[in-house]
Amino acid sequence: MRIGKRRISKKLLLLVVVPVVLVFAGTGAVFAAAEFTDIAGNTHEQSIINMADRGVTEGYPDGTFRPDNPVTRGQMMTFLDRYMSGIGCTDCHNEGTELTGRETAWEESGHGTGTAYARGTSASCAGCHSGGGFMAMVAAGQTPDQVTSGDPIPTRQDCRACHDLHTSYTGADWALRTTSAVPLYAVAGSTYDGGEGNLCANCHQPRRDFASQVEDGMVEVDSTHWGPHHGPQAAMLLGVAGAGATGAPMSHYNLVSDTCVTCHLGEVATHSFEPSTDACTSCHGEVDDFDIGDTQTEVQAMLDELQEALEGAGLLDEEGEPVVGTYTEAQAGALWNYIFIAIEDSSLGVHNPTYTKALLEASLEAF
Repeated sequence: MRIGKRRISKKLLLLVVVPVVLVFAGTGAVFAAAEFTDIAGNTHEQSIINMADRGVTEGYPDGTFRPDNPVTRGQMMTFLDRYMSGIGCTDCHNEGTELTGRETAWEESGHGTGTAYARGTSASCAGCHSGGGFMAMVAAGQTPDQVTSGDPIPTRQDCRACHDLHTSYTGADWALRTTSAVPLYAVAGSTYDGGEGNLCANCHQPRRDFASQVEDGMVEVDSTHWGPHHGPQAAMLLGVAGAGATGAPMSHYNLVSDTCVTCHLGEVATHSFEPSTDACTSCHGEVDDFDIGDTQTEVQAMLDELQEALEGAGLLDEEGEPVVGTYTEAQAGALWNYIFIAIEDSSLGVHNPTYTKALLEASLEAF
């Protein structure tokens, strides 16, 4: 074709169009890869294949691409039309309010507020406290305890932490970074496999197991950060990591297809991460809160009783912090369960009511 007095060859087209198209390469072909018969060894062979894979060019009916042929104005417009209509930033950046709505909700969430992300400068915290640290951890296939260096510029857990943002520049960017099953690294033999909720379980799992704390029937509480530390929700759903009682996976783990994501984001994927009772209706009918069958009320009463017993025995101080010292397995287990349920899991039994109550009953028996 002519622009002014110049003709554009397909080689020049590759120099003009392909750099833009290549932004989208490597994310999985939308169209079947072309097998042109006349591009082997060509300087632009891979670029031509990428263009074909993205549906921008189809070549000729005889299976050739003819890379040295000039490009007509009509062909150029066809290339650009296919590019703009099938692959483009407007998949996400359009006139809708979906992006801004989710960002606003996220800013009010626990992930979007506070200063916990600052702990990401420490290697032992970076995998979960920093968004950048989390991305690096997932990319390396590591568990939080395997991260060997802190994030020098930590960030909150934002869009980029969870999503493959700006890799394809299409709606496919909303794909989660990982949905692989998650072995609980502190609880031998336990694996969390809850669909899209697996992303959450990478961090929402305990860093320690109570069984590993016991030595000759005694347990040393060595710091005010003693306990599961932090976010053991995945373990609670599986019915593991507590002290003094055997548990089993909760129906919420077995019956809810995407576990955490289904309950905490819902059908409209609200990013405040506040759970909605809308997810409960299929099993429990119309409900106004999560105190179904008075479970939360009952658990809170047991926690209040346990807190009083722990304070009376000197295992908890007046501010609810564990008191450093060496205790019997039974009493240390009671302290562990209090921290596990009241402070770390914090669902008041919703995540696993049967296991929660069993742990509290065993704990109260210690006093």
